[in-house]
Amino acid sequence: MPLALSNEHVTERLPTNPPIRRIPRTEKVRAAEPEASPVADRGLPLQKRGVLRHSPWDALFVALAVGHSAVLLAFPSSQLIALGLWWNANTISHNFIHLPFFRSRSLNAAFSVFESLVLGIPQRLWRDRHLAHHAGMPWRRRWSRQLAAETFLVLAMWGVLLAFSPRFFATVYLPGWLLGLGLCQFQGFFEHARGTASHYGRLYNLLFFNDGYHVEHHTRPAEHWTRLPKRRPAEATGSRWPAVLRWLEHFNLDGMERLVLRSQPLQRFVLRKHERAFRALLPGLGNVRRVEIVGGGMFPRTALILQRLLPEARLTIIDASLENLRSARFFVNHNVQFVHDYFDASPAADVDLVVIPLAFIGDRAGIYRQPPARTVLVHDWLWHRRGTGVIISWSLLKRLNLIRQ
Repeated sequence: MPLALSNEHVTERLPTNPPIRRIPRTEKVRAAEPEASPVADRGLPLQKRGVLRHSPWDALFVALAVGHSAVLLAFPSSQLIALGLWWNANTISHNFIHLPFFRSRSLNAAFSVFESLVLGIPQRLWRDRHLAHHAGMPWRRRWSRQLAAETFLVLAMWGVLLAFSPRFFATVYLPGWLLGLGLCQFQGFFEHARGTASHYGRLYNLLFFNDGYHVEHHTRPAEHWTRLPKRRPAEATGSRWPAVLRWLEHFNLDGMERLVLRSQPLQRFVLRKHERAFRALLPGLGNVRRVEIVGGGMFPRTALILQRLLPEARLTIIDASLENLRSARFFVNHNVQFVHDYFDASPAADVDLVVIPLAFIGDRAGIYRQPPARTVLVHDWLWHRRGTGVIISWSLLKRLNLIRQ
């Protein structure tokens, strides 16, 4: 990235015969080091002393890289190779590209070689491609001694695996490596598919060290990952999905519900999974006499389950779609009331339990802040745990959260 010069630098007049100054050896090395960027230095103050250049937190990345390699050696599998490559490339390797961890050029080079062997990708190649992406320029391979050395070592490692364990290489390592590259490609594509977008989910940003702050990262590529949450602009485009799952935005929850409506095996599956979650939270509901089920039309799984679990309770299904209410009438008996309207989230004194669907259109955060009934069950994504929560299904990526007033 070209650096902008200030007016002071432009207008300064140099002396006709500038004095000659010897540059100490350590200063020559620092000036020649390709990883030490002035942009990076502006992003985070340098450490005053020690091995690490930018932050003590970078020691965690070094430890995790060593741990990653140890786990691969102890439990080699295609799944672990794929997930490890995807995770490491978007956390350890990505942060090392922008802010090399060490003061020493030799230590940075050694760690780059280590990461190249762990991931099976020459890190100099990975770095050049990524920085070209940030600069908005097409990537062109340029050979260097570092790239040649890392490429040779990766190919040598592959050669050893082929020579001593060809079946492992062909059936475990190579499929896992290719799948990991595919996940990285998915990640990179959907981070920018509809314009650069961030994901602010707590779980993802905990496990991926604020990688979800992608708008902020592109605004300040040299900002340390620990400071990105403080750089969140008010107008940043956000997505409810991490980048690798952002393809799910192309699917409509109503469309998936209609698929369940046409398949009895799917109906039995979702009823079984949801009933198990409702049963687990049943002791925390207390005495329930009146229930409002928001958006419970089409296939009314919640009403069907609560008719069995709470046979004495009065159930009301509130749905803004008249078509969905007509569909629901075929599944439930006469003791269910149907209301064709939008849900009013203001607290109601005569309602003991409100059930909010995953497809709820409204202020879900407001529901959590100010529950509209004594107890509220909120269908949410797997990683959004609030109150007392249980997992409905890992395959459906859903959980059920119980909150109280």
